[in-house]
Amino acid sequence: MKSQPIVGAAVFATVMEAAGYRCQCEGECGQPHTKGDGRCPHEHDGYTSKHGRRVRLMAAPIDPLATDVAAARLPASELRAWCLDCHGAAARRARKQLPPTPTDQCGLFEL
Repeated sequence: MKSQPIVGAAVFATVMEAAGYRCQCEGECGQPHTKGDGRCPHEHDGYTSKHGRRVRLMAAPIDPLATDVAAARLPASELRAWCLDCHGAAARRARKQLPPTPTDQCGLFEL
């Protein structure tokens, strides 16, 4: 039996079964995933390598920058299986693609 979270187990199981308990990243993290034919090879409860750490997948929104509140409202059909490495890297890449924030305060604090 695969491990699962205590809370939200039904949603987690639905997402993982649809993904085949394998990370669904197809390069959003910046890696080509050549060993997995274009898809991350990490499997839930597997290991990253012979002497590596255990892989725990998470059910998270397709958009890695979605807020926790927005993510909690999504149905299982709008979630995907992510390993922590891919999700973190995909979020970093997505943040870099955001337009730069304005540096001026538009006179907000000027007297």
